[in-house]
Amino acid sequence: MHRLTRALCAAGIVAATSTAGVPSAGAADGGLLRLAHLSPDTPAVDVYVDSVSDPEAGVTLRGVDYGTVSDYQAVPPGTYTVSMRTAGDDPSTPPVLSTTVEVGTGTARTVAGVGPFADLGLAVLQDDLTLPPTGESRLRVIAAASNAATLDVSLPGNEAVASGLEFAKTSEYVDVPAGRTDLQVTPDGASPAALPVDLAAGSVYSVLVLDRSGGGLTVRTVLDAASPGIVPVGGVATGAGGTTGTTSIRLVAAGIAALATAGLLA
Repeated sequence: MHRLTRALCAAGIVAATSTAGVPSAGAADGGLLRLAHLSPDTPAVDVYVDSVSDPEAGVTLRGVDYGTVSDYQAVPPGTYTVSMRTAGDDPSTPPVLSTTVEVGTGTARTVAGVGPFADLGLAVLQDDLTLPPTGESRLRVIAAASNAATLDVSLPGNEAVASGLEFAKTSEYVDVPAGRTDLQVTPDGASPAALPVDLAAGSVYSVLVLDRSGGGLTVRTVLDAASPGIVPVGGVATGAGGTTGTTSIRLVAAGIAALATAGLLA
């Protein structure tokens, strides 16, 4: 087992199929990195993250399915290689695709497999974990549904969230009223679908628009950041079943202290 993985497991905050989160990209002197599988027709993959500067540091997520977004991993600043292999392939086999990502101090990045399998790519998304004004939420939309070449997304009252968003693309973050509401998601040339979401005040979300099993669209809200001391942690949310889903959250002050003790965030 790699040194980084061993230390995280010893700290008690990494499950076999997940990574850990921290309150903000500014925690200690590191950055944040997470992974996503957003290609509808690509089979499950094993994802490998390796540090360019420290060959012994790395994290592996196995059997990652469409619709999966891992929790954030706190990592030292530097360059990382992210590689995807078909689930179950030997780690020595050539990856299906790979890319490098720079993680700086106080930054957050999501590396996502996007597009159709025939034209699969890895996109490096720059995440903005700045909390919204009091009483509001902040969100962006990631178009990951092959059923929609483009999407328009709005709130009741026709407040636009994203317009003409192409498949495999990501919108800018926008501030919206917090609370339970319906996103009006309109694929190009189709009727709008009202898809419910629950947006907590003071939180930042990535809203995934996914293909629904059996046809149509579904949305999933993924927590990017929340009020101080509350962060996305726990198991990796997998699959695209159901209409909505929200990453679980809990307090992780003890986990952060364990990471600092392990010397990973110094």
